[in-house]
Amino acid sequence: MKQLTVYQIDSFTKEKFKGNPAGVVVNADGLSETEMLAIARELNNSETAFLFSSDDSSCDGKIRYFTPTREVPTCGHATIAAMYARALEENLGSCALKYKTQIGILPFEIIRNNVDYQVIMTQGKFELSPLFDHETAQRIVTALGLTDDDIDRRCPIQIASTGHSKVMIGIKSRKALNRLTPNFNDLAALSKVINCNGFFAFTFDSNTENILTHGRMFAPAIGINEDPVTGNANGPLGGYLIANKLAKTDNSVFEFNGMQGEQIGRPGIIAVKVTATDDDHLSIQIKGDATVAFKTTIEI
Repeated sequence: MKQLTVYQIDSFTKEKFKGNPAGVVVNADGLSETEMLAIARELNNSETAFLFSSDDSSCDGKIRYFTPTREVPTCGHATIAAMYARALEENLGSCALKYKTQIGILPFEIIRNNVDYQVIMTQGKFELSPLFDHETAQRIVTALGLTDDDIDRRCPIQIASTGHSKVMIGIKSRKALNRLTPNFNDLAALSKVINCNGFFAFTFDSNTENILTHGRMFAPAIGINEDPVTGNANGPLGGYLIANKLAKTDNSVFEFNGMQGEQIGRPGIIAVKVTATDDDHLSIQIKGDATVAFKTTIEI
């Protein structure tokens, strides 16, 4: 029997039962994919992260992510949770770690503040897909329960990705954002057509000075009807805003805070930093708080 150390971490918040919950298995060496999927299904979070020892000198370890139904290549809130759990387990100081993921080796930074931590995740390569044709864009709007009048026409409907793609849909108002009621079956069917499982609706309509955007993210094709606070949506959103000239860099840097999860009672805040490199590529980082909901052991 192997005894697994398991955390449930609420990411992008310091308040328990807010933000986005993720499972973390900190000693996953030897687990099979079947066992990881069973554990993820049992914990029943949108994602569970599994930490493995390094198998070579190129990184400090490996990390894999599972929803209750399948493996996914990367996950923002589960990365924040995993690095937070490792920091607690090993009483780490401020440090930088490199982890091997399905989208390559990524650097993560742990910042120690007295006895607590924040985590910075450098995301994968930013990519922006071509605009959808009118018919497909209209199907997305309708499946989300929106009308043409709700859409912010400054914001093209297109896929943005830093390793786990999301469709970006700009909404004129928080009222429209909060009232939308998606048809999850239609969204899941659309995911197969456009090869993208996440739909991120956002608005600039904010009455809080340090919050630029409010958002909601839906991914029913992978069993997540609505995700509370999504790193792999807010991060790519930063690149999307720069690429579409909806925001500007200051000395090659654009930073903002995005809020998500309010409508489902799990609000959280993600800090996003976009850096324009010398070769005109965009490097994207997200930073967040975290807190432990519980820690337990599983024998398997």
